[in-house]
Amino acid sequence: MENWRVKPIEEPTHLGSYPASDVTFLLKDLSEVKLEKSMDARELAIQSGTHYSEMLPQEHLPTPDYLKLYRETLQMSAKKVALAVGTTAELIRNKKGPNTVLVSLARAGTPVGILIRRYLQEVHQLDLPHYSISIIRGKGIDENALFYILQKHPDAKLQFVDGWTGKGAIRRVLVEACSKLERDYGIKLDDDLAVLADPGHCTDMFGTREDFLIPSACLNAVVSGLMSRTVLREDLIGPHDFHGSKYYKEWLDQDLSNHFIVEIVPFFGEVVTEAQHSARELLQHPPTVSWKGLRDIQAIQNEYQIADINLIKPGVGETTRVLLRRVPWRILVDRLDNPNIRHILLLAEARDVPIEVYPDLTYSCCGIIKSVKGDAE
Repeated sequence: MENWRVKPIEEPTHLGSYPASDVTFLLKDLSEVKLEKSMDARELAIQSGTHYSEMLPQEHLPTPDYLKLYRETLQMSAKKVALAVGTTAELIRNKKGPNTVLVSLARAGTPVGILIRRYLQEVHQLDLPHYSISIIRGKGIDENALFYILQKHPDAKLQFVDGWTGKGAIRRVLVEACSKLERDYGIKLDDDLAVLADPGHCTDMFGTREDFLIPSACLNAVVSGLMSRTVLREDLIGPHDFHGSKYYKEWLDQDLSNHFIVEIVPFFGEVVTEAQHSARELLQHPPTVSWKGLRDIQAIQNEYQIADINLIKPGVGETTRVLLRRVPWRILVDRLDNPNIRHILLLAEARDVPIEVYPDLTYSCCGIIKSVKGDAE
């Protein structure tokens, strides 16, 4: 069994637009490498077998419409997000204690990890270390990043953090990755995942199971510390490297990453009592992890005869991203008067994407990506 305690791992370089006190990105800087592909070219490549982590979507600064959506959503839901942060943070504090390291999953988990850290600092004077690392569906977690954290904090408990759950694919990758670490290195980690919203019913550490839009889902790099999605390609990432990412520092004057944090934090004082009550309820009556969301998605896959389940993106956050950066085929909604999907209806109309009501859906909505593979054959 390889001794991971002495595995040579370089110190991380400072990346991203967040203050160093908020988060350390354990990622290799690939800013100078051309990795972006157009939406159509990337969609075709993914559906033809290229792994999504080997290239990046072309990132653009948000248009005025998307900025308006982000600002409106933030205004409407800042307190709701703060309550979900508080509840999740209280669960972590109760379950893991003060000797905890927050490990957010880049990149949707990063702003959430920062908010949880800020809440625990402000409300409980706990100053927890926070790292952001890569986890990739089909490839696993960045083991070098975990070795680095474990070498730095040998006696700490790790708490993995993400933004929300969809089908639960990342939770499953995390469970498998933790099993592999125990098998290969004798490292035993908790594979529980703390999220703000768990509409997929695939974790028991969450702020809410309501499927609502967390405003950071509207934007990409400009609300995630100006970092790209993570990259894993053999010619770029060596055996001792962290997974890679690009830092779009040319957009610093357009960055909203710290703005998002600053807009949520002032609500922490207002939500403490309710957050502690919610966390107590969840601890006294542990919620069932039923994976109901995944069963819904499998039913949709059968009903619409969709060859690849990964073309179905459940939840408000993922549906928003489908409409912003993929090639959508149709949108399923639980009901048309759901207040959480107003922006989905507008975005779908703008892109001329059909909307269908799918009653009793676990989620508020689901985005189905168009299969483009057949078009090119």
